[in-house]
Amino acid sequence: MKRREFLDYSAKSVLVIGVILNPVKNIVMAGVTQTGLVLDDSFKYHHISPDHPESPDRYYTIKQQFAEQELLSKMVKIKPLLNVDTWLKLVHTDDHINSIKQANTETHKNVSLATGGVLAAVDQVCTGKLKNAFCATRPPGHHARNTGKEEGFCYYNHIAIAARYAQQKYHLKKILIVDWDYHHGNGTEETFYSDPDVLFFSTHDYYAYPGTGDPSKNGKDAGAGFNINVHLDCGAGDTEIIQAFETQLLPAADKFKPDLILVSCGFDSRVDDLLGCHKVTDEGFMQLTSMVMDLADRHCQGRLISVMEGGYNINGNAKAAAAHVAALMQ
Repeated sequence: MKRREFLDYSAKSVLVIGVILNPVKNIVMAGVTQTGLVLDDSFKYHHISPDHPESPDRYYTIKQQFAEQELLSKMVKIKPLLNVDTWLKLVHTDDHINSIKQANTETHKNVSLATGGVLAAVDQVCTGKLKNAFCATRPPGHHARNTGKEEGFCYYNHIAIAARYAQQKYHLKKILIVDWDYHHGNGTEETFYSDPDVLFFSTHDYYAYPGTGDPSKNGKDAGAGFNINVHLDCGAGDTEIIQAFETQLLPAADKFKPDLILVSCGFDSRVDDLLGCHKVTDEGFMQLTSMVMDLADRHCQGRLISVMEGGYNINGNAKAAAAHVAALMQ
């Protein structure tokens, strides 16, 4: 049975049987997989303010969920790279980096470790040591631009830096970035808007923060046609997002033929999130994961790295992450 068929069957089983089954326990196979995990203790230190939705609890709850689902022992642990300031400059200006440092040196240090975790995952996947990896990093990054300040809880754009890092260090020319966060990844779009070597595909609520992601915005100059924005209305769920992937992502990606796939893995598009009103289920995330994995298998020897973005229902975020990882391990 193929991966997509298996996940279709697993998701349908949950619905048909009419009881709450755990899709992670149903599909994870024994033994260590070729899936890496970036989940470092350093991710617990970043703290914006009391009761802020982007809190250290996001780290603690994912770690607990992964332990309970017996995922931690089946994944290869990846330690973040240290001292990544040089790599930050692949995307960010000196002024932006210095402004973050001057505002709070500890914030710069902690957020840089998140970037370092993603770059370490790129090393493992692009050297063939692992097939894919999930980076449970925080804070998120896809809103970060070069404004010298935090935007949307983001300071440095981890996934954009990872794309440039893979291009420069491993000479992988064409990068596909898939963003299924509830909010549009405006920083990522801005970075690559004129670049024909990066295909950026985003599903989001155009009317939510940051108010970008107009479907008519498809790139400019040499990058025209390489930026795909898909607005999904409030209340959209599995059916709508899967249809967007099937009708818009898959044909564009098959034509593009990426050398590496990066996923801005935002789980605030999940049902019951605090900052979003989409209704994607854990089974839906498994389906999306399967679809991008199939693309990776067709075009880039399975090379895929996902990076956590939003997700502010603490328990829901952890459950969605576990479902995503279970699919990655197939």
